[in-house]
Amino acid sequence: MTSSKNWEFIEVAGPFGLTEGPAWDGNNLLFTDFPNSRILKYFPNSGETQVYRQKTNFANGLMLNSQGNLYACEAAGRCIACYYPDGNRVVVVDNIQGKSFNSPNDLAIDQKDCIWFTDSNYSSHWAQIIGPPELKHNSVYRADLQLNGSWKVRRMTYDTGRPNGLLVSPDLKTLYVAESNFEGNRELRAYPICSDGTLGSFTILYDFSPHRGIDGMCLDCNGNIVAAAGWERSGPGGMIYVFDPQGRILEKHSTPCDRPTNCSWGGDNLKTLFITSVCGRLYRTETSLTGWLLYP
Repeated sequence: MTSSKNWEFIEVAGPFGLTEGPAWDGNNLLFTDFPNSRILKYFPNSGETQVYRQKTNFANGLMLNSQGNLYACEAAGRCIACYYPDGNRVVVVDNIQGKSFNSPNDLAIDQKDCIWFTDSNYSSHWAQIIGPPELKHNSVYRADLQLNGSWKVRRMTYDTGRPNGLLVSPDLKTLYVAESNFEGNRELRAYPICSDGTLGSFTILYDFSPHRGIDGMCLDCNGNIVAAAGWERSGPGGMIYVFDPQGRILEKHSTPCDRPTNCSWGGDNLKTLFITSVCGRLYRTETSLTGWLLYP
């Protein structure tokens, strides 16, 4: 592990409910207030936070595609939805072979604007609203836009127990998945993306077991993985890790929150890292790294 100056985390918003899904729109940061089923927007220039959208079916992960359209994992909506600036909401995908998804959790949009997303069974939280799960597995999927404007969804993993955060490398050769099975593996995995679009066998880049592993993560401009992990129950506590593509820890920084949930870049030069947390706060820190985002 290389030596690095400790990052100073500054609380800039909250507390709300559990915060998730940070996404930089070029000027401000969008993030989800998960238990209150809304999206908030933080304005760095003024320090204000405003409600951006309400009644989101408990949206969790957020990401902007290459055109700047906002996509969300709606946990209780059991779907991937697109929120347009005019307020319109369009469901992208909500089932595979006629069976509803469990609880879409996090997503990654690649440079072809394909939407990769994790779907773990958190549906027991919404059973009174949406009923029991229809799928017997917790998997990663990919939604591909078709020429007629529809989306085709494809199951990508058959070996995940409870996938959470995920990333696609900019060269489209690797899918990174945070395996967060509460009863088993808690790993950072790398799946090779084959030329036919399928996934090869995964490599374990880092094993967090038995401690809490990665929830959400992002990439820097050198292809390193910046990940939010850890908790107060065991291990080193809440932490932001920087891994190289082979899984070697380059840096690690303790967070002021016990359970960071996700992280993403922002600021004029993409050197600012924003962190969301189970405690419902939003933090920012200035780093020596430069982030990578699909948009802007």
